[in-house]
Amino acid sequence: MTSQADSGGASTVPDVFDPGGGANLTRVRAYNERLVMSLVRRHGSLSKADIARRSGLSAQTVTVIMRALEKDNLLMRGEPVRGRVGQPSIPMRLNPDAVYSYGVKIGRRSCDLVLMDFVGNIRLQLHQTHAYPMPDDILSFIVAGIPKLEKMLTEEQRGHIAGVGIATPFQLWSWAEETGAPKEAMNRWRGFDLREAVAARIHHPVLLQNDATSACAAELIFGVGSSYPDFIYFYIGSFIGGGIVLNSALFSGRTGTAGAVGPLQVSDKNGKPQQLLKLASIFVLENILRERGIDPKPLWYSADEWIDFGEPLEAWIQLTAAALAQAIVSSASIIDFSAAVIDGGFPGWVRERIVAAIRKAAGELDLEGVILPDIIEGAVGAQARAIGAASLPLFSRYLIDTNVLFKETA
Repeated sequence: MTSQADSGGASTVPDVFDPGGGANLTRVRAYNERLVMSLVRRHGSLSKADIARRSGLSAQTVTVIMRALEKDNLLMRGEPVRGRVGQPSIPMRLNPDAVYSYGVKIGRRSCDLVLMDFVGNIRLQLHQTHAYPMPDDILSFIVAGIPKLEKMLTEEQRGHIAGVGIATPFQLWSWAEETGAPKEAMNRWRGFDLREAVAARIHHPVLLQNDATSACAAELIFGVGSSYPDFIYFYIGSFIGGGIVLNSALFSGRTGTAGAVGPLQVSDKNGKPQQLLKLASIFVLENILRERGIDPKPLWYSADEWIDFGEPLEAWIQLTAAALAQAIVSSASIIDFSAAVIDGGFPGWVRERIVAAIRKAAGELDLEGVILPDIIEGAVGAQARAIGAASLPLFSRYLIDTNVLFKETA
């Protein structure tokens, strides 16, 4: 078993389904069912003819699969679409209530537990703030929170839960100084296997992934992924993180750390080289507020309900934008990204101001030889990490890797 402490940037999601394995009839049927559901998820709704054309499966095979999935309540019928000739086509869509999953986001200042339905809507959630995350506290929050949420569900709904996904920063002990946490306390994360500890205390399957990677996956699946096949993603949390999408699939690289944008070298306002995370992270805003005698705790109560801190907030936005503009231009000189997507643990009005400031700052840089990607707002929002985490059990049991979906016939 790989522990969180030893995993570096690699995912600890098990390979519970391997399309490249043996070709017995049960496996082929399972793969084809996953393919159909994944195509429907990507397009919102599709008719039998659309699925046959995009998947390459025969119309008869698609009919059998769709009947089985409808019987299992995984697919549901939409309103018939009448054309000029022939029978009306009936689009099928995922049943939101067919499957639920839990998503856990572990942050350096807060933790979230959400219950998500089959199409990505958050149904229930719990939130907890902390000065810094400790293994026992996080474990208690998850183990106590799941029964608390399940009391709000019917017996039937509880039977439709696919599992628990956890999105967490790896090597949490590494940034004790920046977050003001005691180093000896944060060292308790070393060797602590969070996935195994949670799995030993609940009856659901448990999967774990890096938090920024989870956020990027959520954007790919539920956000701008259908419009941009290649993008670099920045999630501004306590520390900034990110991900890379190439050919409509997450690219994790040789060690699983590709897209970990925090260590990117940029220049501060004095021209001194700094890592991106030391300029474009919410802990920087926290420190700015403290220096001005302003209580920063409201930053962590609710990501969607920030107050406008006025000049200190604007100063942080400009600092963040200048650093991110450099990071985007540098990244675009290596890979011709179609977009740079900006999201984070703050309200939409803050994200809008940051993106506008980045566009302005990027336009003032030397762009000779660089094609600037579209600089856009993320579509998922502050809960991207939790949503990405909750997606892990769904893909593990019901869907297939998004890379397959873009090999479909046009």
